[in-house]
Amino acid sequence: MAQLPKNKKVILFDGVCNLCDGAVQFIIKHDKKDVFRYASLQSELGKELVAERGMDPDEIDSIMLIEPGVAYYRKSTAALEIARDLSGGYSLLKNFLFIPEVMRDGIYDFIANNRYKWFGKKKQCMIPTPELKAKFLD
Repeated sequence: MAQLPKNKKVILFDGVCNLCDGAVQFIIKHDKKDVFRYASLQSELGKELVAERGMDPDEIDSIMLIEPGVAYYRKSTAALEIARDLSGGYSLLKNFLFIPEVMRDGIYDFIANNRYKWFGKKKQCMIPTPELKAKFLD
């Protein structure tokens, strides 16, 4: 079982997706309380964390938020739960949790299914700068 940092929430993201990379950069910028740590879905740790939750790592292509010892969230619910901890008024986005998940995930899936076409894809996962490296899990 993977050892996760205590008192940190882990965001698993598509490491080759330009939209996802932009989202991670946005989260880092607005994570003033240093709540989150990051790992790509393509990393060994990412695959292990997905498998530990009973899912096929090759089938997951959406963002996942893991609150160690509490719960995990996927797709639109993960995005809104992440927003809950961001500075700058973004925490208000959590209020969209009242919208039925099937509706939110329908919109999420539409964007996710077109993300490479609209935003492009990298040949490899993002390499964080030395000052950001501590936020990324191996």
